[in-house]
Amino acid sequence: MALLRIEGLTHHFGGLRAVCDFNLELSEGELVGIIGPNGAGKTTVFNLVTGVYVPTEGRITFDGRDLVGMPSHRITSLGVVRTFQTIHLFRDLTVLDNVRIAHYSQCGYGVVGGILHTQRFRAEERRISLRSMELLGVMNLSGYAGTHAKALPYGEQRRLEIARALACNPRLLLLDEPAAGMNPGEVVRLMELIQWIRREFSLTILLIEHQMRVVMGICERIKVLDFGETIAHGSPADIQRHPRVLQAYLGGSLQKEPAEGRGGGTAEWRHQRP
Repeated sequence: MALLRIEGLTHHFGGLRAVCDFNLELSEGELVGIIGPNGAGKTTVFNLVTGVYVPTEGRITFDGRDLVGMPSHRITSLGVVRTFQTIHLFRDLTVLDNVRIAHYSQCGYGVVGGILHTQRFRAEERRISLRSMELLGVMNLSGYAGTHAKALPYGEQRRLEIARALACNPRLLLLDEPAAGMNPGEVVRLMELIQWIRREFSLTILLIEHQMRVVMGICERIKVLDFGETIAHGSPADIQRHPRVLQAYLGGSLQKEPAEGRGGGTAEWRHQRP
């Protein structure tokens, strides 16, 4: 049985159709990518899966449970955890506290224990702190534990967001453009990190990314969206030569070369019109 099954997912914002008849099955341990131009509906799919929006039509099940209409915090507690296209950190809290906060939906004491600082409270707080430091170590962020999140370099902020997601004990991790704004060296390290945490934490990963180097380098399957519709689905090799992808998404023939962008850029697929 698929871990995540999405069937006929459709969503409208008023008269605007953001996603139309989107279908996807993810098995345990898969790493699948979603690509498409800005406004293609990629992040809307994430928002529907995580309960930010309720779909106009369609069905979403995770490990056999219906997610449609379920509140976001409940979906997270089931093991569906995400990062965001725009980094969402508690900027004025320390790096350590940003990760500690993610544990509190699973902490083993109640309000009374927190007020009275019971023995159970103290033991749980020690456990949370130790686990948080372990996750910072995984992300090579231990040296920043006492630093305010807003003082971190951009690449480290991205890593901190992933560390906080891991603190929620995910089974399915949704990564929304994790390489955005990274320089080429950071992108390479991110690719290695995603593959490592997938193995180390036994994760299933669904990835949105504009950096084709990342998508083609680590994803096993790729879905391509354009104006909310799926125009291709297959292996990276299939997607690179798919005629609808070349015409509708890439705008012509495909040429691979280093592309300099803001923040240094990295290898990307460029538009090459005849």
